[in-house]
Amino acid sequence: MEYLVSASAGMIPAVILILTGYGVIKRVSVYDSFVRGAKQGLKTVTEVCPTLIGLMTGVGVLRAGGFLDFLAATLAPVAEMVHVPEPLVPVTIVRMFSSSAATGLILDLFEVYGPDSLIGFMASVSNSCTETVFYTMSVYFMAAGVKKTRWTLAGALLATAAGIAASVVLTYWMN
Repeated sequence: MEYLVSASAGMIPAVILILTGYGVIKRVSVYDSFVRGAKQGLKTVTEVCPTLIGLMTGVGVLRAGGFLDFLAATLAPVAEMVHVPEPLVPVTIVRMFSSSAATGLILDLFEVYGPDSLIGFMASVSNSCTETVFYTMSVYFMAAGVKKTRWTLAGALLATAAGIAASVVLTYWMN
C-alpha cells in the first residue's frame, strides 16, 4: 500500500518531467507551447462560462422555487415502483445538471437521514454511478463546436438510468 501512495505522489511530477524531456529531445519550445495552450484554455473558459452560469442559476432557481420538491412528489409513485426513495428524486434530477448542486442536496440528506442510512448510502452510490448529462453536453459540445448531437442525449439518459438502477441494486444488496 505504501508503494501505491509513493507512486501516486510522484506521478504528476514524472509526467511533467517526461513531457518536458520529450519536448527538449524533439527541439520544441516547451514553454512557448505551454503558453499557447494556456491561452487556448482561457479562450475556452470565456466561451463556456456563460453556459455554466446559466446552468448554475437555473438549478438554484428550481431548488429555491420549490419545483424540485414538486417534481419529487409527482415522480414519487414511479420512483417507489423501482425502489428509489422519494428523497433521492431531486438529487437524481439535479445531478444531470450540476454535480456541485447534487452534492449540496446529498449533504442535506446526510443531515436528515445520516450518511450511513440506506438513503445516504444510495445517494452516494447514485452520485458516483451517474454523470452530469446536460452540463457535459452543453459545455463540451459548445467548446468543440458540435451542432448535431444525434443520439447523444438519449444514450446519456439511458446510461444515467442504468447508473441509477445499478446504485439501487448495489445498495439494497450491500445493506
